[in-house]
Amino acid sequence: MGLSDRGWRGRTLPFLVIAVSVISADGLRVRQPRCPFGCTCTKDNALCENVRSVPHTFPPDVVSLFIENNKIASISPNAFRGLKGLLHLSLAYNNLETLPRDVFSGMEALTKVDLRGNNLICDCKLKWLVEWMHHTNATLDEIYCSGPPSYQGKRLNDLLPHSFDCITSEFASYQSLKFESISVEAFTFGMDQYVVFAQPFAGTCNFLEWDHVEMTFRTYDTIESTSTVVCKPMVIDNHLFVIVAQLFGGSHIYKRDVSANKFIKIQDIDILKIRKPNDIETFMIEGESYFVIADSSKAGSTTVYKWNGNGFYSHQSLHHWYRDTDVEYLVISNKAHLILSSSSQRPVIYQWNRSQKQFERRTDIPDMEDVFSVKHFHVKGELFICLTRFIGDSKVMRWDGAMFKELQTFPSRGSMVFQPVSIGKWQYAILGSDYSLTQVYQWDAKKGQFVPSQELNIQAPRSFSVLFVDSRVFLLASSFKGKTQIYEHLIIDLSNSTF
Repeated sequence: MGLSDRGWRGRTLPFLVIAVSVISADGLRVRQPRCPFGCTCTKDNALCENVRSVPHTFPPDVVSLFIENNKIASISPNAFRGLKGLLHLSLAYNNLETLPRDVFSGMEALTKVDLRGNNLICDCKLKWLVEWMHHTNATLDEIYCSGPPSYQGKRLNDLLPHSFDCITSEFASYQSLKFESISVEAFTFGMDQYVVFAQPFAGTCNFLEWDHVEMTFRTYDTIESTSTVVCKPMVIDNHLFVIVAQLFGGSHIYKRDVSANKFIKIQDIDILKIRKPNDIETFMIEGESYFVIADSSKAGSTTVYKWNGNGFYSHQSLHHWYRDTDVEYLVISNKAHLILSSSSQRPVIYQWNRSQKQFERRTDIPDMEDVFSVKHFHVKGELFICLTRFIGDSKVMRWDGAMFKELQTFPSRGSMVFQPVSIGKWQYAILGSDYSLTQVYQWDAKKGQFVPSQELNIQAPRSFSVLFVDSRVFLLASSFKGKTQIYEHLIIDLSNSTF
C-alpha cells in the first residue's frame, strides 16, 4: 500500500502526498516543480511535516493531497487553483475556522473531501460551502460546527442555504454638500425627485435635483428668505407649493410657476399667530389638504391651515402659550391625530372630530417631560413612536390600543432628532447628537426592538429624509454646524465576502 493510502486511513503522521507526472500529454518532458519548503520529495511523493500553511507549488496533475494534523489556520482562495484532476483532498485536524469562498472552484473531479477536526464557524462566510455541498458529487465526512452559539455542535451537513440570514445593509457616504442646513425634505414633482434644504444662515431654501447622467445631486433653484427654519413642499392637484417658515420677517407660501420656471410668492402667513415657527406637517383628511405649523414663541399659537382652492386660510388654532417645538401627524385606529411636543408640557395628543372638522384634545403622554419631538413608524401593522429628548433618555413607545407604553430607552444627551426611517424591509431609528456621533439603530424582528447598527459622523444633525431614485436609496442629513451629508443605502450579502 502506498504512502497516500496510509495517510488517508491511518493519519499517523502529518504529511503531504503529491502524485506527479513528469511527461506531458504530447510526450514532451516537463520541468517538475521544486519540492515545497518543509517537505521531502521523491519522484512520486512529497512528505510534508509540521507545515503551517498550504505550499504554494503543486504539480498540475496531482491526484491526492493530504494536509492533516498540522496547525494551518487559513487557506488562500487560490491554494488549489489548476488542480483540475484532484480526486481526494483532506484538510482534517487543522485549525481552520472558515474557508475562502469557492476555494474548490474548478475541481470538478473531486470525489472526497475531509474537513473533520477543524473549528469551523458556521456563519455567513461558510454559506457558500453549504450550497456547494448540495450540488457537488464529492462526499464529505461529518463536520460539526464550533460556532456561532446558535449552531454550535450541529452538523454542517444538515444545514441548508436558507438557514443563514446573510443579507445586511449600511449607509455609505455618497456626497458632501458645502453648506449648513437645519431641515431637509425629499419630494416628487412632475415625475422627478427633488430635495430642499432650509439654510438659516444663508437665508435660503436650497433645492437640489438628481442628475441621472452624472449620478449626483445638483442645484435646481433657490427661494431667498430670512433666517429660514423649514422649507416644506406640498403638491396639490399637480401644483407645487412651498411653505417657508422664518424666525424673522414672517413666513410665506410660494408656488412653482412652471411656465416661468421659478417660484412666486403667493401668500403671507399671519404673523400674529405664527411668531416663531419650529416645525411644519402637511396632511390630507377626507380628500382635503391641510398643513399645521408648530409655534415655539410665548405669544404665538400652533395653527392648522386649510387649502380652499385659491389659497390657505387659518382653520384652527390649537392652543396658546405652550411653546410647541414639533408637530406630528399620524393615524391611530383609522382616525387622524396630531401629537404636539412642547418645552413646557408633556406631549399632547389631539384627535380629529369628523363632525366638527377640527382637532380635539384627547390625552397626553405621561412621564415624558422635555420632549423635543415625536415621530411615528409602523412595524407589521403595529404603531410606534420615537420621542427625542435633549437631556435624559430618548424613548421608543408602542401603541397598545389605548395608550403609548414605553418599549426602549436610549441615552441621548444633546439630541435634537430621533427619527425613524423605513427603507423596504429595513426599519431604522437614527439618533443624532450635538456632542457625539450619530447612532443608527436597526429593528430586530426577533427581539422586537432596535439594536445598534452603525455610527455616522454628522455635526449637529437636525433632520433626515429618504429619497428613492433610479433604483437607489439615499439618506439626506441636515447639519446645523457642518457640511450637509448624503448617504447611500447599500444592501450587502455577507455570504459573498472574501478574505
